[in-house]
Amino acid sequence: MMGSLKRRLFITLAVTAIAAAIGGWAGLRLARTITARMTAAALDRYAQQILADSEASTAELRTLLTAVGASHYDSCSSEEASYFRALIFESDFVRDAGRMRDGKIACSATLGGSAVHFESAKPNFTLQDGTLIYKNLAPYRNRDLTAIAMQRGTSFVVFTPDTRLHLEPLPMHYAEIVMDAPTQKFGPLFGELPRVGRPAYRAEGLARVGDDLFATHCSIRFFNCVTAYTSMAEMVAANRTKFTGCIWLCALLGALLGLAASLLYRRNKGIEQQLRRAIRRDEVWLAYQPIVNLPGGRIVGAEALARWTDEEGRPIGPDVFVRIAEEHGFVGAITRLVVRHALRDFGETLRGDSNFRLSINVTASDLADPGFRVMLDEALQEAGVPAHRLAIEITESSTVQQAMAMDTIQHLREQGHSVHIDDFGTGYSSLSYLQDLSVDVIKIDRSFTQAIGTGSVVVAIVPQIMAMAKALKLGVIVEGIETPPQAAYFSGLAQPVLGQGWLFGRPISAADFHSLLDRESGSEPDRLCSNVPESPDLELAPADVN
Repeated sequence: MMGSLKRRLFITLAVTAIAAAIGGWAGLRLARTITARMTAAALDRYAQQILADSEASTAELRTLLTAVGASHYDSCSSEEASYFRALIFESDFVRDAGRMRDGKIACSATLGGSAVHFESAKPNFTLQDGTLIYKNLAPYRNRDLTAIAMQRGTSFVVFTPDTRLHLEPLPMHYAEIVMDAPTQKFGPLFGELPRVGRPAYRAEGLARVGDDLFATHCSIRFFNCVTAYTSMAEMVAANRTKFTGCIWLCALLGALLGLAASLLYRRNKGIEQQLRRAIRRDEVWLAYQPIVNLPGGRIVGAEALARWTDEEGRPIGPDVFVRIAEEHGFVGAITRLVVRHALRDFGETLRGDSNFRLSINVTASDLADPGFRVMLDEALQEAGVPAHRLAIEITESSTVQQAMAMDTIQHLREQGHSVHIDDFGTGYSSLSYLQDLSVDVIKIDRSFTQAIGTGSVVVAIVPQIMAMAKALKLGVIVEGIETPPQAAYFSGLAQPVLGQGWLFGRPISAADFHSLLDRESGSEPDRLCSNVPESPDLELAPADVN
C-alpha cells in the first residue's frame, strides 16, 4: 500500500508540474500576444504624435523660408543678416537662415559672410515641389544632433528636428522618411531606419516582420512619412514585471488545474480501478441490518448492504462506489457478488422452516440487463433457496423507465420474489405508478421517520402513504427508526408495519447477525419498544401475480 501511495503521489506531482509548465507556456504566449497588441497600439500613437509634430514644424519652416525669400534687403547685406537673425530668434528649433547658391552657403544669420569658406554640398533629397534637403551640412555637423537644411531658391533654413520632439521615454525608435523625386527612392531624413522590414516602412499602417513591429503614417500635406518601430525583446524588457507576472500567474493556474484534475482522477478513475480490483479479489463484503415487526421487535428479515474499504483504508459508501460501477458499466459484477455472498452467508437460514427473508438491492442497470434474471435464477437453484425467501429492493428512481422495469419486475414476481420499492416518497411515485409496477412492499424513506416528533408538516403525509398502501394491499417497511417515540408512532398505526433502523440494530457482519438470531430464538426478544405492547409477528407474502 505504501508503494501504491508513493506512486500516486509521484503521479500527482508529475501531473501538477506538467500542468504548471503548460500553464507557464500558455502564459508566455498570452503575455507575448498582449504585449504585441499593446506595443502596436503604442507604436501607432507614437508615430502619429511624431508626424503631427513634424507637420507643424514643417509648416513653420516653409513659412520661414517664404519669409527669407521675401527679404527686401540687399542680398547678404548686414541689414539682411539682422533680418534673418530676427526670424530665427522667434523659433525654438531653427538654428540658422540665409542664402545658398550652387550648394554653397553665401551668408547666414549666424555665419555672416564667412560661409564662403565651406565647400559646396549636394542635396540629399529633392522633393516634388523642388525643395532641396541637406543632411548635416558642413557648418552644422554635430556628433549628437542631426541638422537638416531646407533650400528653396536661394533661401535656406537649418533646423534640428531632435529638439522639437517632446515624447515620453519609450523603448521605441522612429525615422522620418522622404522620397527623392528624381530617383523615386525612399530614405531617412532623420532618425534610423530598421535593418529589417524595408517594405514595412513604405506602407501606411501597422506591420510585423518577425519580432519587429512597425507603425507608419504619412503626411497628406507634405512629402514625408514617419515610421515608429521596436522589437518584442525591447518591449518585454520594458514590461518585464508584468510579463513575468503573467507567466507565473498562468503557471500557478495551470498547477492548480493539474492538481485538481489529478485529485479528480484519483477520486474517480482511481476508485474505479481499485473497485474493479476489489471485485476480482472478492473484497467487497456485506453487512446485514435487521428488519423487525412492530410493535413486537422480533427479527423477521435483514437487508444485505454492500460495504467496501479502498486500498488506502478509507471506507467508501455504496452511494459512491455503486454509482461509479453503474457509470462505467460493471455494476452487474457487484450485484452478482452480493447475491453470491448473501446466499453463502444465509443459505442455511433461507432453506430452513422459518419465515426469515433476506432482501438485496439492485440498480436500474440490473433491471435493464437480461442476464440479471438468468444469474439470479441460477444462483438460487444452485443454493437451493426458494425465490420467495429473497426479496428484491429497487429504488424509485430506477423505475422511472416503467416499460423497462415492469418486464423485469413481472418476471421476478412470477418466480416468487417479493419486490420492494426502496426510499419511497422521494418524488417519483404515484397511485397509478404503483398499480402498473405491481410491487409488494413500499419502504417509507427515512426523511419521513426523522420528522416524527419535530412538528414538521412532513408527518401529515405519512397517514396518506399508509392509506395508499392499504388500498393497494402493499406491505410497509419503515426505514430510519432510531428512537422509541418513532417506533411507538408506527406501532400505533391500525395496519401492520415492519421497522428498520438503528434502534433495532446497525448493519453487522453475517456471523454477528447469526449470533443475534440464535439469542433471539433461545429467549424472548428484546423489548426495544417497551412502551408499545407486542403484536403477533408479521410476514409479508408476495402478492398474487394476476
